Amino acid sequence: MEPRGIVKAFPKRKKLRDDSQKSIPPKISKEEGTETPEAEWLKPVTAYVLQAGIGQARAEIFHKQIVHNGGVVHNQLSSEVTHVIVAEDMNCDRALRLLKLTKLPSGLQLVKASWLSACIRDQKLLSTASYGVFMPRRHLIHGRYLEEGELHKEQQQQILGSEKTQLPAEERTVKPNTEAQVGDSLKRGLGTLGQQQLPESSMPISCHLYHGVEGAESECESSGYADHRSTKYSDDEDSEGEDASVTQGDLEALISGRYPVKSSEETSDSSSAMAQPASKWVCAQSSNSKKENHNQCITEKLEVLAKAYSVQGDKWRALGYSKAINALKSYHKPVTSYQEACKIPGIGKRMAEKILEILESGHLRKLDHISESVPVLELFSNIWGAGVKTAQMWYQQGFRTLDDIRTKATLTSQQAVGLKHYTDFLERMPREEAAEIEQTVRQAALALKPGLVCVACGSYRRGKPTCGDVDVLVTHPDGQSHRGVFSKLLDSLHRSGFLTDDLVSQEDNGDQKKYLGVCRLPGPAQRHRRLDIIVVPYSEFACALLYFTGSAHFNRSMRALAKTKGMSLSEHALSSAVVRGPGGIKVASGHTLPTPTERDVFIQLGLPYREPSERDW
Repeated sequence: MEPRGIVKAFPKRKKLRDDSQKSIPPKISKEEGTETPEAEWLKPVTAYVLQAGIGQARAEIFHKQIVHNGGVVHNQLSSEVTHVIVAEDMNCDRALRLLKLTKLPSGLQLVKASWLSACIRDQKLLSTASYGVFMPRRHLIHGRYLEEGELHKEQQQQILGSEKTQLPAEERTVKPNTEAQVGDSLKRGLGTLGQQQLPESSMPISCHLYHGVEGAESECESSGYADHRSTKYSDDEDSEGEDASVTQGDLEALISGRYPVKSSEETSDSSSAMAQPASKWVCAQSSNSKKENHNQCITEKLEVLAKAYSVQGDKWRALGYSKAINALKSYHKPVTSYQEACKIPGIGKRMAEKILEILESGHLRKLDHISESVPVLELFSNIWGAGVKTAQMWYQQGFRTLDDIRTKATLTSQQAVGLKHYTDFLERMPREEAAEIEQTVRQAALALKPGLVCVACGSYRRGKPTCGDVDVLVTHPDGQSHRGVFSKLLDSLHRSGFLTDDLVSQEDNGDQKKYLGVCRLPGPAQRHRRLDIIVVPYSEFACALLYFTGSAHFNRSMRALAKTKGMSLSEHALSSAVVRGPGGIKVASGHTLPTPTERDVFIQLGLPYREPSERDW
């Protein structure tokens, strides 16, 4: 029988690490539900496991072992927690940032996961003396530990004080529940606002990465962007009309992404209040650093596995490989050892083992065990409108070729269009053709309403020599004249024969309207190309331009960084003072920050500005 997943097709092999001298913890029951403690030696421990750097599987083992031996595990930080279990390489600054704490509360210990592993190994409660995370005096409130009541009072004053600084008086009056929410969260202990870690299984595909791969804490942050496509962000009442005085120079700079260099005084004034992010965030880096791939012999093999995992539906492993590949591509020299690979942010020990195998043998044995289903699944999933699950369903029904799909499969209208133009969609177009498509849309738009702005985004705006499709943003600087243009523009392009097939006639996303379809330039031998047209209000233009320019990897990193700052970034707006509850769910959407240009988004996030060509991660 054909193996359903690539992992099942691989034989297990011994790890390079020698664990023969280590004791193996007792086997954990897989039964779900409340487990009855069989021992009491962990009874004094009420733990919260910070998954960043530990991983979901190991965290689940810790959870079961703690309960199994009499301890208590909380899924969020609270005043009852006595021990926060963190990764071995965790430092105090990073831990406090992930916990959303500025100071360490009294009675709370930050201990490395190796302490819990040692306790489980010896089956007794060990001293944390040599396992604690070093905590400088500056992380103790007023240089000392506070009692619980003092701590809550201190935190409440800090939170409310910061909100009053950020919000204008009129904004505070229309959000009477904010202080109550903060107070309620503090009454529940340290509150659910500090809960940022999510199981990997709940993450949207996505992510934001440290130097090619952000750490595990950023991985969990990616849950914050899954709802951006369906969430409507409200603007101030007068925001639509406030951009009427946009100059031609402003427009040209916004469209091109190239802004006049400001003086050092202007730059320091505009960003002095913003904390500078760690340089390991992808959105703080120029993608030019990966133009020369010093590790191509490694990345080309990992890319084969990444694609195999992707078409098998294992999106988390595919994402992990993608992160490692980006990290290797941006590394400044060839990797020569296992130890060196482990030191690259975003590459764990298992990935480093694969890199070592390639370095030593020039091959990766996993490539010999890729299922025969993979090329067929890849063939099917390249049909527009057919995802991984549909491709797997067709495979299970016995289909093996595109002819099988044409003659035997039941197709949606979108899949039928995707199959009809299968070859054209797969072939990337030269950027000159993308420019002609942009110009065709622009001419039709200007014929309807002079002054409309049309910009091709995506890989075209990032300066790539070829493009897979074209995304054209349409807006008007007066904030009003974009209304009513969407349907008229599509009618005009249909009548001219430029639009040949519709995939999604209209997708409403807040105040934005999006069309997904197929176009073809006039002339012999022209191919059918994928085209998206998005009409947006000018107040959202900068954020939409940033979002649709990409890359997806760069966007995930920016959204994750925004979330760590209590902000929210989408294709609609950048918002501050965002309050999140358990699982990162928004409790209060905060207020929209002014972002007339892409540069303003970078400044608000404390990032160095990156031109579109520098965002090609």
